[in-house]
Amino acid sequence: MAGGIGSRFWPYSRNSRPKQFLDFFGTGRSLLQMTFDRFSKIVPPENILIVSNKAYLDIILEQLPLLNKKQVLLEPARRNTAPCIAYAAERIYSQNPDAVMVVAPSDHLITKEDEFLNAISRGLEFVSGNSNMLTLGITPNRPETGYGYIQASKMTEENIYKVKTFTEKPNLEMAKVFMDSGEFYWNSGVFLWSVKTIKSAFRKLLPDISAKFEEGSLLMGTDAEQAYIDECFPACQNISIDYGVMEKAQNVYVLCGDFGWSDLGTWGSLYDMSAKDPDGNVSLNCKTLTYGCKDNIICLPKGKLAVLQGLEGYIVVEADKSLLICRKEDEQSIRQFVNDVAMLEDNKDYI
Repeated sequence: MAGGIGSRFWPYSRNSRPKQFLDFFGTGRSLLQMTFDRFSKIVPPENILIVSNKAYLDIILEQLPLLNKKQVLLEPARRNTAPCIAYAAERIYSQNPDAVMVVAPSDHLITKEDEFLNAISRGLEFVSGNSNMLTLGITPNRPETGYGYIQASKMTEENIYKVKTFTEKPNLEMAKVFMDSGEFYWNSGVFLWSVKTIKSAFRKLLPDISAKFEEGSLLMGTDAEQAYIDECFPACQNISIDYGVMEKAQNVYVLCGDFGWSDLGTWGSLYDMSAKDPDGNVSLNCKTLTYGCKDNIICLPKGKLAVLQGLEGYIVVEADKSLLICRKEDEQSIRQFVNDVAMLEDNKDYI
C-alpha cells in the first residue's frame, strides 16, 4: 500500500513526493524501495503488487524498475485501506483464486529483517487452506499513544494468539495500563490471509465495497480494468480495514514478536529510530553545529549547514521553499499547519 500523502512529515513529504518515496536515512533507497527489497526475498517480484494513487505511477515505476505497469494498481481517489485491499484481492483472485496474500504498508521501517521475514513465512503457512486472518502484533517497549493496540487471548500456537479486541490509539494513562497488562500489542498494520477468506469477509462485513469490485471481476487484468476502477472507486466508502473488517470478524489471530518495527508515522518516531549525537540530536542528510542543544531532529537539503543554539526537543526541517520549526511534543499540530498552508494563495510551492 503506497498511496498516502504523509502530511505529518511536512515539509519534507509533499503531495508530489510523499514519504514512501523518500530516502530518510541516506541509504540511496526510499521507504518503498526498502519494503520491496524486503519482501522480494520471500515473494517473487512478479507476484508483488503496488496499490497507489494515479499521481504516483511514474515515480513508482522509476523506483521499482523490476515491476511492469500492470503490477501497479492505480486508485483515482483516496478511500483508506479497505477499498485498497478489496481492489488488490480482486486482482489477485482473478489470477489465482487459491492464492494467499500479505498486505503491508510501504512506509514502515524494519530493523530485524530476518525475524520479520521468518514471521511472514510462518504467517503465510498459518493462513493457507483455512479461513484464518492474521495480523502481526509488536511487543510494546513503551506506553505509546500514537499506535492502535491488539489485545491477545488464548494462544493457539507459539506466539500466535486469538484476538480478543482491537483498540484505537489510547491516552497515556491507558497506554501504561495496556503495557503493564502484558496482553496488548501494537497493531503493525501488516495482514495475512487467503484471498478467498478476505473476499468472504468483505461480502459479509462490507458488502457495498465487495459488490463494486466483484462486478468488475471479469475486467481485472484487462485493458478495461482502469476505466472501471476510475468509475467505481470514488464511490467506495472511506473506511480502514481495521474498522471495517478486522474489529468485527471472529476468525482473527495475531502473531506477536519484536521485529525492530516502526511505522515512521511522525518526525518523533523517526527521531526514535535514528542515530543520535551525545546530546541526543539527530541530523538527517545535513551538516549541523549545535550549541547547548538537546534532543532535536534536524533535516535540511543536502549541502546545507544548520547552526543551532539553545534548542531542546525541537523539529527543524527545511525542504524546497518551506521551513518548519516545531516542538516535538506538539508534532500532532503539523497536520493543522499543512491545512493552514493549503489556504494560502499560491500554495503549490509549499505543499
